[in-house]
Amino acid sequence: MLRKTNAKDNQETKGMLKITLKRSTIGRPKDQRATVRALGLRKSNQSCCLPDNPAVRGMIEKVAHLVDVEEVTK
Repeated sequence: MLRKTNAKDNQETKGMLKITLKRSTIGRPKDQRATVRALGLRKSNQSCCLPDNPAVRGMIEKVAHLVDVEEVTK
């Protein structure tokens, strides 16, 4: 019997990233502020977990000087 895979299964196999906003976006260019918001971060020291994929990695690279990143394993 074939089993359907869903997004949750794919996230578990690829891994997750815990992203924490360590520096304020005040005085930063609009594109960096928009990238931080797209990552789901609003306040300093706020964290969120996102799937480890190329799109998220690209966003993190753009604002690497503002965030800390950890790999989350289960």
